[in-house]
Amino acid sequence: MPTFETLPRFTTDLKHLTPAQCRRFHRVVLNAFVPDLRTGRQFRPGLRIKSVRCAPGVYELTWAPDGRATWSYGGEKVAGVLTELTSTFSQVRGLVC
Repeated sequence: MPTFETLPRFTTDLKHLTPAQCRRFHRVVLNAFVPDLRTGRQFRPGLRIKSVRCAPGVYELTWAPDGRATWSYGGEKVAGVLTELTSTFSQVRGLVC
């Protein structure tokens, strides 16, 4: 099972999401992102996973039309590190909504 850790920036960003944004983010992570990590196969196209230019090892996933999260693979015990959320195309400061 994939495990994760968050960075302080992510936690701060998450707290600034609206309740609806927070529910959507959690739904996408739990119903799409984590299952795709578990299979070890390619991510589903709807997540629009892509590498972040100029940031080797950092990836971006789309969790809403105006919502993005960046993450990176961790060591053997950590499948991903959620590092930052972006909502409504602006930075929001911020796992508890």
